[in-house]
Amino acid sequence: MNFVKMHGLGNDFIIFEKKELGNKDWSDIAKKVCDRHIGIGADGILIVEESSCADIKMTIINSDGSLAEMCGNGLRCFSKYVYEKGIVKKQNFKVETGAGVLEVIFTLENDNVKTVKVNMGLPIIEEDKKYYRINVLGREFEATTMTMGVPHTIIYVEDTVDEDVIKYGPIIEKMDIFKKGTNVNFVSVIDKDNIKIRTWERGAGYTLACGTGTCASVVATFINGLTKNEVNAHLKLGTLKITYDDYVFMEGPAEFVCEGKLLL
Repeated sequence: MNFVKMHGLGNDFIIFEKKELGNKDWSDIAKKVCDRHIGIGADGILIVEESSCADIKMTIINSDGSLAEMCGNGLRCFSKYVYEKGIVKKQNFKVETGAGVLEVIFTLENDNVKTVKVNMGLPIIEEDKKYYRINVLGREFEATTMTMGVPHTIIYVEDTVDEDVIKYGPIIEKMDIFKKGTNVNFVSVIDKDNIKIRTWERGAGYTLACGTGTCASVVATFINGLTKNEVNAHLKLGTLKITYDDYVFMEGPAEFVCEGKLLL
């Protein structure tokens, strides 16, 4: 099976075209190839499929084999892949995802994709989850929960410490108040224009970046008066530009890592 590996600010994915997978179990493939010791290593796999309602369809399988509705960094990688491989030959096109049809726009440089801008849609926020407190292992956190394609909980902290993400993230992910689990984003506000984020992803664990989580974090800090509606979100390996104006727009890079043939 031919594959391509890509990443968006360190959030890495292995991309397959559906025709390469045949009748194989996608969940089983994801668990095997995403293993960083005996596989290729990735946070998930992206599958290129034909769509009946958009220009192309993206299916996402997490590294634990579970299906994900949406992934912002994955969508940027996927979009660059289908454009530069000639599968979709438009600079502005629509992608079917588990969270609906989303629009993608490229910034090009010598006909190569420099950055990808995505209309991520509308956040869904319940009034009682706009700002509340939760207690985790005896520590109280201020939080916001919303759906940004997938469920996200934003935890406000003075500084984003990896040890805290690893300690508290998996517990918050599976708390009973989140019926389908939740992604967990630890956010520190630098100023009105800048925030810093570290994420524990549902089904993937600690990741270097999360696109939907970054979008949710900017929405959360804006509605609670902590930032402006246009923010530079600083992740472990770079920055995403997020704009919230009813709809949420995310702009950032996507990079090819390698390609090859998988022996399964």
